[in-house]
Parts: sequence; structure tokens; C-alpha cells
Amino acid sequence: MSQKTVRLTMAQAVARFLTMQKTEIDGEIVPIFGGVFAIFGHGNVAGMGEALHGIKETLPTYRAQNEQGMAHAAIAYAKASFRRRFMACTSSIGPGALNMVTAAALAHVNRLPVLLLPGDVFANRVPDPVLQQVEDWSDGSVTANDCFKPVSRYFDRITRPEQIIPALRRAMQVLTDPAECGPVTLSLCQDVQAEAYDYPEHFFAEKIWGVRRPMPDGDEFAEAAAALIRAKKPVIIAGGGVLYSEASSALRTFAERYGVPVLETQAGKSSLPHDHELNMGSVGVTGTSASNTLAEEADVVLAIGTRLQDFTTGSWALFKNDALKIIGLNVQPFDAHKHHALPLVADARAGLEALNAALTGWQADPDWTDRAKSGKDDWLIAADEATASSNAELPSDAQVIGAVQRARDKAIVVCAAGGLPGELHKLWKADGPGSYHMEYGFSTMGYEIAGGLGVKLARPDADVVVMVGDGSYMMLNSEIASSIMLGAKLTIVLLDNAGYGCINRLQMATGGANFNNMLEDTHHVALPGIDFAAHAAAMGAVSRKVASLAELETALQETETTDRTTVIVIDTDPLITTDAGGHWWDVVVPEVSIRPEVTAAREGYVAALKAQRAG
Repeated sequence: MSQKTVRLTMAQAVARFLTMQKTEIDGEIVPIFGGVFAIFGHGNVAGMGEALHGIKETLPTYRAQNEQGMAHAAIAYAKASFRRRFMACTSSIGPGALNMVTAAALAHVNRLPVLLLPGDVFANRVPDPVLQQVEDWSDGSVTANDCFKPVSRYFDRITRPEQIIPALRRAMQVLTDPAECGPVTLSLCQDVQAEAYDYPEHFFAEKIWGVRRPMPDGDEFAEAAAALIRAKKPVIIAGGGVLYSEASSALRTFAERYGVPVLETQAGKSSLPHDHELNMGSVGVTGTSASNTLAEEADVVLAIGTRLQDFTTGSWALFKNDALKIIGLNVQPFDAHKHHALPLVADARAGLEALNAALTGWQADPDWTDRAKSGKDDWLIAADEATASSNAELPSDAQVIGAVQRARDKAIVVCAAGGLPGELHKLWKADGPGSYHMEYGFSTMGYEIAGGLGVKLARPDADVVVMVGDGSYMMLNSEIASSIMLGAKLTIVLLDNAGYGCINRLQMATGGANFNNMLEDTHHVALPGIDFAAHAAAMGAVSRKVASLAELETALQETETTDRTTVIVIDTDPLITTDAGGHWWDVVVPEVSIRPEVTAAREGYVAALKAQRAG
């Protein structure tokens, strides 16, 4: 049977295919790809570059400054879109491609969709080895892009132009599947990008991708419901899956109807408004006292859309009730079964709605619910004290957070690694789903500014505030220039504590000497006097350095209506953290040391291990 075809290069076919993938949001059909980030080189400029030029009016191409940064921005776009829309990124062969591997791992850990299209070697192997080719004298098929394999949900190397037909379809299945969701890498051999093929026209038919919402299995559901009905001290741990499933309303209904307190992970924070009386706030190592007190006593934990990683569980030393049962409500069976949980494999919203209907007549012990509300009131007093303004010469991170919150209380706050995530997890008052954007699954230094750019592209009307330490800023700041180019205004609050303050505190807590973290403790001839405000200004940003919390609040208010990215720098104290809340975290201390501080820390570590729940 004959079929209509259209002759295109492989790269043109990829580009055209991307433009025809759609989704429906709030009743409107929109492109599922929000754009393509690209840095061109010899491995993709003639193929993908030419192809993207041909569709630039339909699918915009954004030029970034760093391949890791552009992939971070693309991933943040997907996260801010609750995985309903996403982006593609293309790079050349070699270092351009490998710069994206860190971002691929970030997306893999956080279950976030991004399509990576790195250039690769010549499939025909005639000009072998090509510029930037990695050679393995024991395996002629190896290329640098093999590094993507362990950090991609789906990987394929395209060595023939027709191979893109099944590869792109498989890519879309993975990118849109709530259980498989993560990074897809299609490694595009550079000669094949330019090869023509007669593609069937139906390959480019418009496809509208919906949201799959798997329902619970009957037996799993009955067992989970029975465990909840027997519970006297239940809690909910809300993970990122609550937001990606758009299940906040269902969560609120469940919590209110049955009197169950809600504890939030880093990815799940903003599932409920901060001022909801049953939102106990953050849980685990960076948890509030309200959440962690309840977690210690809970007899049933309904874990919704969470990986239950060590920061959430206090390295599995947080839960102390011997009768504890965990119910893993998760769309991914791998996560639903963790730690001998009762698996409830289902979409978060569908699962909560089913539980809401099935548990009528049941209620958590009223004394438990009242204790939770009282504990939250106590926590809020402690949090307000930590974030209150002061005249300190070097304010704490918490005090800076308070100043930002007072000046920009409706902003989306963006952050990633270091000490700030812990303080923000405890203290930021998120008022709606997605108003708190944290990358802490991979805890990637350098994500912050690029991530802020992605959030702004996804939500252009939002006030996006990036909070970043000097260490992360130095690792990856170049997308400030991209934000200027794209008219995507960010407000960046840069907290300068003259080093890696978070790791320095951890070093001290484990008995270590101050070594190689703070600038003054490094091997140096002279210390760099970095003028961060001048540096940001050199990239086109509005910038200033402030000397106090009061000046910071004023600057935040004055720059709210500026038309381009603003960077505000403030010096902070590297040692002060919020004492209230928190929990032990398993960081191994050496068994043998000549330093008494390490020996003492080891004794404390061994004692703390006794609280862990193995398996």
C-alpha cells in the first residue's frame, strides 16, 4: 500500500515532529514543547541548526551561554509547568554534550521531562576520529554520549534517518508518562542529521497528549484503606507528585475531612498554603518542629508522590513508632514499594479522590489533630523569631529570607543547593502550588539562576525571586545574560558568606577542622575581592550591594517594577542557622582520627545510628 511521503533531512523531521506535539491546558490546545535551547557547534549547526531556523516562528530557539545552564532552564520550565509542558536542548558533540550530563542526572533524580539532542560522531565513520570524538580502543561504538545512558529514562543513538520515527514516538511516551517521566536523550550522529529520507506524512500529524491518571488496584486500595481506618495518629507526607498530579485540592479535602496533618517534602512544599491549619510545613532533616514531632509518633504515614529520600526521613531515624505502617501512594511502583510500604500504585489525585470517597465515617483521633494545630502555632512563633528583622552587621540566612518574604510575599522563590534550601524549606511561606521552586533531589549548585530563567519562561507574569549563595553563583551565573537577552526579568538575591558556608558547618558538626570551604581557610596567596554587583552589572543586570536588612527590603521594593534582571548582594553570617526544628542526618564520621573533636563526633554518630530503621 502506497503512502504519502515528504522528503526531509533527519534534523528537519525532528524539528517538524516537535512542532506537532500538543497538549490541552485549561481547555486550550497549546504546543507541548515550549521551545528549544541551543548552543551550536560543528556537531549540530548544519543539521539541527538549519532545521530549527526553518521553524523558528512556530517553535522558538533560545541561545544560552552554557549547555548545563540551558538544560537546567529547560528542566525548571517543566517543573514550573507541573510536567505538562517541557523543552528540548541541542548541543554539539563533545564538551557541549557532556555539559548537559549533570542536568540530565538532575532531571532523572527529580522525575522531570526534558528532551536532550546532543550531536554525535559520524555514523559512516569516514572522517574518523572527528573533532572532539572520544575514542575507546576496545570498543569502536563508544562515544562521549554514552555518558547519558545511566541518567536518561530513554536513550537512543540515531545512525539512520528513518530511526527517528520509532525513537521520537518512544521519547514522547516517556516524557509524558507520569511513571516513567524523566530525561530522554536522542544522540544525533552529525552526518545523519543532514541525510534525507522520505518520511510518511502521518508521522507529522498533530498529536494531543493528555494526562494519564492510573486508578488504584482494588486489593492494594482495600489494604491501604483498612490501614488508615485503624490509624490513630496518621500523617500525610506530600511530595512533588502532589503538585505534578495537580492534586492540591484533593489533598486539602482529605486533610480537612479526616483531620490528618500534612507534612511537606522539598519537592512537595506549596502543596497546601502555608497558613492552612493542617499544613505542618517541612519534614525531616530540614523539618519544622511541628512536622517532626508528629512524624516521630505517627502510626500510619500516607506518603504521596515522594521518593522518601534521606532528608525526608531523617536518614530513616525520624519515625519511632514500632507499629508504623507506610502507605506508598505513587504512580511509580519503584517508589510505592520503598521501605516495606503498603503500595498504592496510582495517580496522586485519583488515589486521593478514591480514598476521600471510601473513608467516610472515619476520623483521625481529635486529640491528635488538635495537638498538630497547637504544634504548628508554637512553630510559627519560633519561625517568626528566626526571620525577624535586626540590625546585625552580618544577618543570618533566615533573616534575609524574612526580608525577601516581607518585600515580595507573592513571589515564586527559586533555589537549589547549600544552606539556603534548609532554611527556605522551614521558613518560606508558600501561598499556592508552585510558589516554592526548589531543586534538592540532586542538590545541584549552579541551578538557581538558570532555573529561575526557566521558571520565568514558563510563568512570564510571575514575580520570580532567585536566592543564591556566593558559591553557587560562582559556579554558574552566565544565564543572567540570557535573561537579559530574552527579557525574562529575575530578581536575584545573592547572599555572600565568603565561601561554602553550609559545608563548613557540616564539617564542624562532624568534628572536622575548618578546611577548604570558607575562602579564608583555603590554600591561598591572596583572597579574591569579588565585586558581585559589578560582575552582574557587566552582564547587563541592574545591580546593587546593600549593607543591612532594611536596605535589602527597600531595594526589593524599589526594583520590583524594573524592566530587567536585578541582582542585590548582601553579606551574611556563615555560621548562624535556625535552631528550631531539624533532625539528625547520617553523615559518616571517621572511625579513627588523631583529632579529639573527630573522636567525640564519632561517639555521637554511633549513638545516633541506633535510631535508624533498617529496611
